[in-house]
Amino acid sequence: MFVVCSIVTYGNGFKYNNSYFDTINNQNNPYFDTINEYICIYFITKTCILNLKRHLTAELHKWKNKSNRKPLILRGARQVGKTTLVKEFSKTYDHLLYLNLEKKADSQYFEQTDDVKIIIEALLISNNITTKDISNTLLFIDEIQEQPKAIQLLRYFYEEAPELHIIAAGSLLEFALKDVQSFPVGRVEFLYLYPFNFIEYLQAIGHNTSLEQLKSIPIKPVAHKTLLNLFNQYTIIGGMPEVVSEYTQNKSVADLASIYESIWSSYISDTEKYASNTSAKNVLKHVMATAAYSVDERIKFQNFGKSNYQSREVGEAMRNLHQAKIIQLIYPTTSTEVPILPDLKKSPRLQFLDTGILNYILGISAKMLVLEDLSQSYKGAIIPHIITQELISIQSKKAELPHFWVREKKQASSEVDLVYAIDEKVIPIEIKSGSTGSLKSLHQFIERTNHPYAVRIYAGEFDIQKATTPNGVPYLLMNLPYYLGTLIPEYLAYFIKNYKL
Repeated sequence: MFVVCSIVTYGNGFKYNNSYFDTINNQNNPYFDTINEYICIYFITKTCILNLKRHLTAELHKWKNKSNRKPLILRGARQVGKTTLVKEFSKTYDHLLYLNLEKKADSQYFEQTDDVKIIIEALLISNNITTKDISNTLLFIDEIQEQPKAIQLLRYFYEEAPELHIIAAGSLLEFALKDVQSFPVGRVEFLYLYPFNFIEYLQAIGHNTSLEQLKSIPIKPVAHKTLLNLFNQYTIIGGMPEVVSEYTQNKSVADLASIYESIWSSYISDTEKYASNTSAKNVLKHVMATAAYSVDERIKFQNFGKSNYQSREVGEAMRNLHQAKIIQLIYPTTSTEVPILPDLKKSPRLQFLDTGILNYILGISAKMLVLEDLSQSYKGAIIPHIITQELISIQSKKAELPHFWVREKKQASSEVDLVYAIDEKVIPIEIKSGSTGSLKSLHQFIERTNHPYAVRIYAGEFDIQKATTPNGVPYLLMNLPYYLGTLIPEYLAYFIKNYKL
């Protein structure tokens, strides 16, 4: 049973009411896993308590109950909520051993010895925990990237103290791994955390009726207007936890500017941690200052952002930002059948960590507030960006990025916004606001693939229709409203199972 706090604020105080709703028993979607307990994460402000739930909590419960449990590394960019998530999850244990390796006092445990049994004994003594309680104790090693040796020792925790539950969290781990002499391959597990997606956003703001409606596949028309308005709101502010907390309290986009600036400035400051020299640092800062203005197009590294930087320099900067998960490279594919193979020789698109941050950098948040359909925001780039962010957010067990499809001919190039593999099929997904007659690239794809299924994501209501390409090839088109992006896998499964030509 989930607990949702619907918040009513009064002046400088607060009160909240609890309401309950059942989960959906669905094995394929972590949001709707039936679990006995779901952790409510609270951001406490002066005027309200904000209930921030993350779908990874269900995965953490599964990990905790494994008989062959390994140390878990929780990965993700800075400020996406890793520490808050694990600290709240730790409340399911009798004891928490918390280490922040940015602090010298905590880091010294790994500096003084390589013997994990000595480290564990020292931690138990200093926290007044007996050895008989170790199986109900969580060791949380935060900011583990600050001590590469700690990463290396995880394998020995697994081999010599399997009864101790261990979670490590960190950002910029890819850069720390360069200094790890022997990475514990096969001795650790990974989970990935991203900014809130739309379902997590609805949970955070306590919009229970919308969450109830999303349980129905297909979605009922009666819910469309409300969900579209909420999705527009989410698209404008994005999913960074601190931003969502502030917006839920004050309902002011203008008040969010200082938070966006703080987050983005911290990412810029981090360039010192993964730039090899001053020149590389300057290239990184240039890319971060100009990348947002290329989000509507495929990019070239050479002279990026109207600079004199060479392809090699920009490429190195882009790959570093990609590894840091701040700005990632989305490469195209030419595949119309599985497997979907990215073509790394072709020009990629840019994907920012969070669409709200992107809107802030572009200075378009205020303009978006007055738009009924956000499909035209910043040259039509914002909705494809947020839908891509939604798909990335549900990949909790692997850092897998989606791809878009291209067919590049001198006289007739085609490009489909996204492709998704399911049931041995590669499904084309176009993000449009126009009629079916404008789906030229999707038609090119359908005429070259081995199935009749296609998707259009738009501002309209859910609908499935039969259609025909200009060359007479029949196909089935599922029209999905923007707000169903997080549930694309479930809707594709429903589509393929229930509709045939």
